[in-house]
Amino acid sequence: MSAASPATAASPATARKPSARDRLLAAADELFYAEGVHTVGIDRVIERAGVAKASLYSSFGSKDGLIRAYLEGQHRRRRERILTALERYDSPRDKLLGIFDVLAETASRSSFRGCAFYNASAESPRGGVVEEVCDTNRAWTRRLFTDLARDAGAADPEALAAQLVLLYDGSTVGARMDRDVSAPTTARAVATALLEAATAR
Repeated sequence: MSAASPATAASPATARKPSARDRLLAAADELFYAEGVHTVGIDRVIERAGVAKASLYSSFGSKDGLIRAYLEGQHRRRRERILTALERYDSPRDKLLGIFDVLAETASRSSFRGCAFYNASAESPRGGVVEEVCDTNRAWTRRLFTDLARDAGAADPEALAAQLVLLYDGSTVGARMDRDVSAPTTARAVATALLEAATAR
């Protein structure tokens, strides 16, 4: 097969460049996660993105709009990461415990700074966009644990899910605050005992 002609070969100059909106979101992902949604001023995001200030307002309306988009993106990627990883497990029981394996993998990364939703919630007042998106994320997590607990045969899937969410929360904080990458693995062992008790006949 002959090489592509100059007229048809892809060129870096013709490749799609990130839009101003994409660059703002990329900058927000980096700065908001590392330093905080309220600690980081909007001028720093604009400077990092290399766009005009008007681009932020035309794309997101306000800083709150950018924060919402940042957290919604975090939620979408987290959901996809967990669900994709759980495909490697066969049974509901293994999937349920596998959630802690996914957390262990995430916590072991050098870029790990804890949970984006815990962090944003801690520095935000009640109400507003942060609470709204965080509530959506937590509702999804509880539903995932509940559905898998039910499928695994738990007598009271809601009660087991409530226990496992607390374990998940605690191990996430422990991995970050104590710099203990083994916290999710320890939590998995406790989750195993809870699951066995909840499914005993």
